[in-house]
Parts: sequence; C-alpha cells; structure tokens
Amino acid sequence: MVGTEETRLVVLRGNSASGKSSVAGGLREKFGRGLALVGQDNLRRVVLRERDRPGAANVGLIDTVARYALDAGYHVVLEGILYADRYGDMLAQLRADHRGPTHSYYLHVPFAETLARHATKPIAGEVGETDLRDWYRELDLLPGGTETVIGADSTLAATVDRIMLDTGLNGLRALS
Repeated sequence: MVGTEETRLVVLRGNSASGKSSVAGGLREKFGRGLALVGQDNLRRVVLRERDRPGAANVGLIDTVARYALDAGYHVVLEGILYADRYGDMLAQLRADHRGPTHSYYLHVPFAETLARHATKPIAGEVGETDLRDWYRELDLLPGGTETVIGADSTLAATVDRIMLDTGLNGLRALS
C-alpha cells in the first residue's frame, strides 16, 4: 500500500501538446506546497536520457518517485503521454496500491490541434510533424474506464478548476 487516505493521486495522460504539463503546472500553482509533480518527460528524457520503449527503466523510476512522494504525504500529479500498452500495468498497480483517492484524466486533442500547439513549443525545430504523427495515438485510453476524457474545447483554467474540484484538492490546505 502507498500514501494515506488523505493523499490524492492525479494522473494526466494524453498525446504530445495536449496540455498535460500546463495543467500540472496550473494545479501546482493553484494548490501550492505539498503537491509533487512527477513528469514522464523529466524523468525519461532529462534524468535517464532514455527513449520511450516498452520495458524501459523510466517506467519503474516514475512508479518509484510517485510512490515515494505519496508515502511522504504529498499529493501527486503524474503526467505524461504514458502510452496504455507501456505504462498501463504500472498505472493500474499504483492506482490499486494507493490508499487515497486516485483520479485519472486523458486530455484529448485532435492531431491538427496537436500540430498547431506544438508549433509554439521551444522544441518545435527539433521535433517535426513526422515524429508527432508517429507518436500520436487517438484516444489511447486505459482499460476499465478509469479515465475522464477532457477535450480540446476545455480551456486551461477550466480544466485546472475542474480537476481541483473533482479531486477535492480545492478543499485541502497546502503546506506552509
């Protein structure tokens, strides 16, 4: 078992440029101290400098960091593309082991919108349309209906507010 009955685990999944990192940052800003951000890109690309492959080391590292933060009493926002076939088992076990409420969201953005959003990112010159097309998976939902799908028509502020309310984070106090 991991975390406490009070800790919240929020999983944000979706394709590249769907808004996962922005939503995670918005949740952190709105909540304050006591909310840990566990980002797939940071752990996979920065810490390990590893490609996203089945069975890669980042899967275990993401799981370990999320569990450590929950056990330390932090609420956790875990965000990344987190493909269902590569990360689904880890996410299902983490959900099953977490003592507190777990909420999962899939941010769904059509491919054309993915391209438009990606063009505004600093890595736009390094990662092109071919890469994005290879990575894109239409509604790559986890089995069991555990995810709430949020569409591209939801603004960043509305998405953050919705998740704060759904998870009960809006009623909890941040650490001083």
